Amino acid sequence: MRIAITATGSSIESAVDPRFGRAACFIEVDTETGAWTAHDNTQNLNAVQGAGIQAAQNVANLGVQAVLTGNVGPKAYTTLQAAGIAVYLCQGGLVSEAIEALKAGKLAVADGANVSSHW
Repeated sequence: MRIAITATGSSIESAVDPRFGRAACFIEVDTETGAWTAHDNTQNLNAVQGAGIQAAQNVANLGVQAVLTGNVGPKAYTTLQAAGIAVYLCQGGLVSEAIEALKAGKLAVADGANVSSHW
């Protein structure tokens, strides 16, 4: 499965970023092969508005099936759901740990946004 994880840096050893739309990076991972690529999110990190929607569209363009993040707002969640992307919430830790938690079945699919917009 191809997934995207919000990250504070450009490595799988970076911390999971608790923000979705304003995450520093997205780490795209193929959970079957372990191959990964970092995608910069600077344009949304400093956006005045619309960061969640734009970030969700960018992630959808990567062709991933799931997103792992600390928090997701209502507009980003709706955009991800419209693209058929599952959202898993994970608190803290490293990107590599979040990947392992997903593979081990320790993360549940979110059934909605867990923060208000402009969090």
